[in-house]
Amino acid sequence: MTDLVDVAAEHLAAARASKNGRSAQLLLHDGVLRQTVIALVAGTELAEHNSPHAASLQVLSGRVRVTGVDEAEVPAGRLVLLTHQRHAVAALEDSVFLLTTVTGLDEEQVAPR
Repeated sequence: MTDLVDVAAEHLAAARASKNGRSAQLLLHDGVLRQTVIALVAGTELAEHNSPHAASLQVLSGRVRVTGVDEAEVPAGRLVLLTHQRHAVAALEDSVFLLTTVTGLDEEQVAPR
């Protein structure tokens, strides 16, 4: 069992000590399901990238801006569905989020939204 509060604090400290202002760890990998904790210090951004077949982002602490979703600013405690559009994530303040993705599916396996 993973304690997300402890993991978030650990990665936020690592991000603050890192030259690039970020820290991440794959916490769960079960078949096509992956969950990754990502910490970003304020002003740090994950550049625009493609989304996997299915993905969500849950902010554990701080506040981030996500391009390509209805709710652009996402505060702690919120969960957003990432669309199939290219998107970026920027930390508006020191932040930690849980990224849940489903990868490696063939197009026939993906149900339309």
